[in-house]
Amino acid sequence: MTCLSHLRRGALALALLLPALAGAQNTLDLQKSSIVAGFKQMGVPLDGKFKQFALDMQFDPAKPAQTKVRIDVNMNSFDIGDESYNKEVRSKTWFNAAGFPKATFVSSAVRQTAPGRYLVDGQLSIKGATSPVSIPVQMSQNANVLTFDGTLPIKRLQFNIGEQEWKDTSLVADEVTLKFRLVTTGK
Repeated sequence: MTCLSHLRRGALALALLLPALAGAQNTLDLQKSSIVAGFKQMGVPLDGKFKQFALDMQFDPAKPAQTKVRIDVNMNSFDIGDESYNKEVRSKTWFNAAGFPKATFVSSAVRQTAPGRYLVDGQLSIKGATSPVSIPVQMSQNANVLTFDGTLPIKRLQFNIGEQEWKDTSLVADEVTLKFRLVTTGK
């Protein structure tokens, strides 16, 4: 065996070992995961789903304080079930998806509050506005599949969502509930 073959094998072994040394890297199963925004328009409850988002997470149930989470949501992927409404929501008045194509959550601290329950603190950025949030999360595990469920109430006007005449909260409520299920595989 040549020296080059040994180097290649060594590099491959190191590449396979690095994720284990860095902590538990979790890979998102987008088909089983969801992020939904629930709100009321003229008193009628509606839900819209974000179809595209990415998760970068390192989570080890034995070391929750070392958890790192980043979620990037494609604002152009919002679907309320009708393309004309989807187009309106992506407009400058609402999400301004052309100017702010993604919303981002980045964790700053994670603490376990009970078995399988965590409080995740971080910064939520939508449409150029950033706010600190604390998200209660419930985690369940089945072998190497981890499922994280949570709900985060926000105020849309805090993030400049719904400008001009849409600031009137009698038409579209200020309260929005973000509900998520993140299904991951890890080691």
